[in-house]
Amino acid sequence: MNSFHHVKLDLPLKKTFSVSGGSTSVKTNLLAVMNNRYIGEAATSVKSGPTITDLQSDLETGFERLAKVDEPTVETVAMISQWTDIHPIARSALTGMLVHYLSGESKRYPWELLSLYTPVGITTSMTIGLDTAKEMIEAITTSQYPVLKIKLGEDRDRDKQVITALEAIQGKEFRIDANGGWTPAEAEENIYYLNKIGVSIIEQPTKLANVVDWPHLKGKSEEVHLIADEGVNSVEDFEKVKEHVDGVNVKMEKAGGIVDSVALAKAVRDAEKKVMLGCMVESSFGIAPSIYMSSLADYCDLDGPQLLEEDIAFGISNDHGEITVDREIIGGPRLKRDVVEKYIATD
Repeated sequence: MNSFHHVKLDLPLKKTFSVSGGSTSVKTNLLAVMNNRYIGEAATSVKSGPTITDLQSDLETGFERLAKVDEPTVETVAMISQWTDIHPIARSALTGMLVHYLSGESKRYPWELLSLYTPVGITTSMTIGLDTAKEMIEAITTSQYPVLKIKLGEDRDRDKQVITALEAIQGKEFRIDANGGWTPAEAEENIYYLNKIGVSIIEQPTKLANVVDWPHLKGKSEEVHLIADEGVNSVEDFEKVKEHVDGVNVKMEKAGGIVDSVALAKAVRDAEKKVMLGCMVESSFGIAPSIYMSSLADYCDLDGPQLLEEDIAFGISNDHGEITVDREIIGGPRLKRDVVEKYIATD
């Protein structure tokens, strides 16, 4: 009989992580564990939650249902997608856990189980969170990552200072994420200047309610791609906005797991739009399913483990933005020794 439990961890960050709408210096995430070996991760959004208590309850509901399945299969992974009474972040952890179980028990790579290509040649951006303009410019200038995703959108003056400074910084590719923090007028002005200095990827320039304005905001700048994130979590969501966006940031947790994420990514590709794979502030357990489907992506923003003081797993490495997957990834990433005792939440 299969066993299930969850573990709550408080994961310190290298520095306080701030976006337009939220910040944290310690990330509390949940691990969904099957047979004391196979793990998925539930990571809440810094900006929009949900609560850890709600996720715990949903994971327990999922465990009860999975315990009734004698022989889980790939079809069981797809079945989890139908549990719409469970929060997508909890479903994502459950599907990640189950994919790792199926991989370990079959001795096959996780991506093979889902008929995906081998993940190779993965380059990820590194996020520069909100801070003072001076601190952000310093972080951008000194970063050893060649591709940087810069958070903006909460302070008009700070945005102008950072954008102005980017023009003088050489040797890096910049991507901008406003997290819906700009008005349409601010977005149009900022996109104009960003385009002039060679920034082509801009994520969520305004709230999704203003998405019909996006083609106008970038004018005739065909090299600029406006990527939707907040509010586009399913194929149905994408169908409503696809005429107005240039791409979608597919986040495993918001989509509800790898089955739904693959479906969304394929719909975006079929519409000849760009696919970005994103993540929460989470460990290698959380980003692993996105790595498995990276062959579907144009861009990756899978730097969650690099924001932590310490990654809690082996199996996926990041060398200045170049991600590699261990040959021993069958069964998923492996928990580092003593990590649970080190970071387990005390409340």
